[in-house]
Amino acid sequence: MESDTRGVALDRATRLEGEGASHSIELSREWEIWGPNGGYLAALALRAAGLHAEIAQPASFYCHFLRSPAFDRVELDVSTLRRGRRSESLAVRMTQRGEPVLQALVRTAADAPGYEHQQPPIPDVPAPQTLPEHRRLPFPFWQNIERRLIDDGEHAEGESSRDRRAVVREWTRFRPQPCFDDPFLDAARSLILLDTYGWPAAYRKYRDRAMVAPNLDTSVWFHQRAPRSEWLLIDHECPIGHRGLLGVSGRVWSADGLLLATGGAQLCCLPAPSD
Repeated sequence: MESDTRGVALDRATRLEGEGASHSIELSREWEIWGPNGGYLAALALRAAGLHAEIAQPASFYCHFLRSPAFDRVELDVSTLRRGRRSESLAVRMTQRGEPVLQALVRTAADAPGYEHQQPPIPDVPAPQTLPEHRRLPFPFWQNIERRLIDDGEHAEGESSRDRRAVVREWTRFRPQPCFDDPFLDAARSLILLDTYGWPAAYRKYRDRAMVAPNLDTSVWFHQRAPRSEWLLIDHECPIGHRGLLGVSGRVWSADGLLLATGGAQLCCLPAPSD
């Protein structure tokens, strides 16, 4: 594993205080995009559920983002909706000074015999080690992720947005620590990527700064684990934009071709801030 001192490790940035079903944390400014990154907030909820779960294997995550919190302390309360031998259903509520920030549902599922297949295969793309590191974007969040672009997003001169595809593929690696044994932290890597890369996919098509589009919600299904895979391939697209909403969906793959997670979200178009 290569040494990298940039960024704030995901386990430290999501380390919760408290016991039982109630936890709190001071939000890290090192995970900022338009305020606290939504994937980072979602990862906090997933980790809170992991501390409460009896089945240590996340199967799905769904949340509504209710407001963007300040970089201050938030509280997380976990409740069990149903607990069975094969699966659990957990609810996580995040608040700040009594105001709702996020409401999440987390499902766990124990391993069991069943049908086995994976299709489609991982996209045919160059290995991350053969690609240059992408330039840093002007938000602290991107210090926590190393990026190797499959496609630099450049388009032919005079090409219109009608001709451009709203698709982004990148190899990514969390830093300074890329991998985690804890199954909820491991799943949080995919959750953060699937929450974050919807807007970059849409931006590939329109390539202007008139709008921003924060997530209204995020849904992710966790399929397989690859806790030793430093590099993760995010394969994201925005197939539809209508009525001020952008529908996005994506997949996360391990370096050796395992489909780790799929997900989707609705993004809400807003005028970009003047700064």
